Amino acid sequence: MKRLFVLLLTAALLLALVACSGNTSENTEENSSITVTDETTGSDETLQNTETPEPSASAEPETEQNTEEAFPETETTPETDTDSAHKSVLVVVFSATGTTKGVAEKIAKIENADIYEIKAAQEYTSADLNWNDSSSRSTKEQNDPSSRPEIGSERISLEGYETIYIGFPIWWGEEPRIMDTFVESYDFDGITMIPFCTSSSSGIGRSGKNLAENAKSGNWLEGKRFPGSVSESDLESWIDGLNQ
Repeated sequence: MKRLFVLLLTAALLLALVACSGNTSENTEENSSITVTDETTGSDETLQNTETPEPSASAEPETEQNTEEAFPETETTPETDTDSAHKSVLVVVFSATGTTKGVAEKIAKIENADIYEIKAAQEYTSADLNWNDSSSRSTKEQNDPSSRPEIGSERISLEGYETIYIGFPIWWGEEPRIMDTFVESYDFDGITMIPFCTSSSSGIGRSGKNLAENAKSGNWLEGKRFPGSVSESDLESWIDGLNQ
């Protein structure tokens, strides 16, 4: 009787152990996947951990590389201003009213020459230029071959010039006396001197010879008279004739 009781008790314990084992397995399976119902779509989605893990404290940052293409360094060559280079031709002009200066600028353009303007220290006024007034300044100067009006413009170096065009208006049939002041102030050795003048009707007369005699230096060519309105083409023809 006692042995039967022990067998029954053993069987009861085994059944209890089997039941506990089954509950544990079911709980584990249920907890392995948690599902939620989307109220909007009604679909079931399994929640997953999508957070990116922070980098390790020992991780080294990436080194930024310079991808700019390297070019060899070169020295910059300064631009040469050919207009500022010293030229071999110079145009000298005295022009009390601007008429002769206009012709001089045309010659300078044709010859690609420098230009130098003779300016009187005491500027000539309209009254000074009144040839009908026997007491006007210009009349008195032209009646006195020894008159030498003072030049107000700065001196110019003639070094490097091979040809000089020298222009002036005709006053009382001759060059203004300030032109004599100029030619007596410089040495024109080795330079070809080409006189030109402007007037309404009078020719160049003895002006070119007077300048040559007073200069006492330079190779003086025969001069030419032009109207103030002379064209560049006429001046080009004259210049071309000088070179023949």
